[in-house]
Amino acid sequence: MTTTTTMTPEGLDIVHHSEAGRFEAWVEGLRCEVDYTLVGSVMHITHTGVPRQLEGRGLAAALVQHALQWARTQGHRVRPVCSYVEVYMRRHPQWQDLRA
Repeated sequence: MTTTTTMTPEGLDIVHHSEAGRFEAWVEGLRCEVDYTLVGSVMHITHTGVPRQLEGRGLAAALVQHALQWARTQGHRVRPVCSYVEVYMRRHPQWQDLRA
């Protein structure tokens, strides 16, 4: 399995499991995640998950931003299947150019 780890400016270690189609971060022993599938050059982001105990800390936003930045660097377009990602992209116009 291909994995890469990136530390965000907020100090969050995000691991990209490319073969599984997942970005994840472990916080206080709990997994936060963004799942996707690639269809050609379109990244379908299908799920964002943060355990209830960790909500309100901006973890989902950090993971989604990281996933979107990865899509941009890879030249992918994004189809936000997950409702959280749809709202996130609508609220952050800097990502509109990625919409498939």
